[in-house]
Amino acid sequence: MTATRQDTDVMRALQELEDGRASVRLRAALAVGTTPDARFVNRLIERCAIEPEFFVRDMLTWALTRHPVSTTLPELLREVRSERAQARSQALHTLSKIGDRQAWPAITRTLLSDADDEVARSAWRAAVVLVPDGEESALATVLATQLGRGGRETQLSLSRALVALGEVIVPALLAATTPPDPRMRAHALATQRLLRDPDAGFEFAIEEAKRVVALGGSGQEGR
Repeated sequence: MTATRQDTDVMRALQELEDGRASVRLRAALAVGTTPDARFVNRLIERCAIEPEFFVRDMLTWALTRHPVSTTLPELLREVRSERAQARSQALHTLSKIGDRQAWPAITRTLLSDADDEVARSAWRAAVVLVPDGEESALATVLATQLGRGGRETQLSLSRALVALGEVIVPALLAATTPPDPRMRAHALATQRLLRDPDAGFEFAIEEAKRVVALGGSGQEGR
């Protein structure tokens, strides 16, 4: 295939990213990722910020990971400061998939406590992937401030992020079992249970923790 033909095909794919049919947009994202070209990184990132379909966004992220980090990283780091929640969330998700620790300074406490649950969840996942060696404990302390937040999916995301950090989370979880907020205490206890027994299941762990909190226990009895 000649360079001119390739350019024509990729330009067509970029146009199809705006198509009203999700299947066409999915195919277009696949085509752009199959033939990476630094000229199109901004268009992919722009589409991530507004794409309504999850599976298309995931393909857009894959397409971005096919491009050199030197090209994608600066643009994604700008995007995490966007005023649009989806733009921040998807940029963070893409950074977690790229996995380059140069992005770590962009994972700020502000993002880790973002008012939008999807942004915060993406930030938690990215933080666990990007955290430098030796800074896991400090990250656990920040993440623990979000215990008790949101619904089941948000809480499960946070517990998974914390558990992925390993034993360094124990002091932060222990501190979170003492505040008066019963939701925070129950979530901390449930995360402790998942750390000890990953097969327990979040629903079981959180319901057990809520019973402990309701009965006025600390969850540390008998340990």
